[in-house]
Amino acid sequence: METQELHRGRLIDHIQLVVRDLPASQKFYTAVFDALKIPMAGTGDGYFWADELFVSTADNEAAQGELTGRHHLAFQAHDRAMVDAFHRAAMAHGGRDNGPPGLRPYHPGYYAAFVLDPDGNNIEAVYHGEARRSAPSVTVTF
Repeated sequence: METQELHRGRLIDHIQLVVRDLPASQKFYTAVFDALKIPMAGTGDGYFWADELFVSTADNEAAQGELTGRHHLAFQAHDRAMVDAFHRAAMAHGGRDNGPPGLRPYHPGYYAAFVLDPDGNNIEAVYHGEARRSAPSVTVTF
C-alpha cells in the first residue's frame, strides 16, 4: 500500500461534491487550488480530490447517483493577495462572481472573495487577518 498523508484537526473532515461536468469542475478547481497553493491529490475514473474535497460524477459509487445541489465551501488563504489570486483564477476558469475580494463584517480583518463554480456552488477564499496558529494542521500518515 502506498503511504498517504492527510492533514486533520480542522472543522471539516471531508466534503464530496457531485457535479454534472467533471472536466469543467476539474479545470475550475485546479486553477483555484493553484492560486491557493493547495496541491491536487489525485484523480481517477469519474473523480478527483484535494485535501478534504472529493469531487465526482453522479456515476461514481460514492455519489449514489445524485447531484449534491448548491453548497458553500470556504478555503483558507494565507493573505489578501492569495484571496485576490483565487478570485482571478476562478473567474478565468469558469467561475462566476458572487462577491469580489474585500473586507467583510464577520469579524475584524475578514477579507474574502466569493465565486460560483460551474455547478453553482458558492466557493469562498478567506484570509482572517493577522492571527497566530498553534499549528497549520495535524499530519496523519498511514
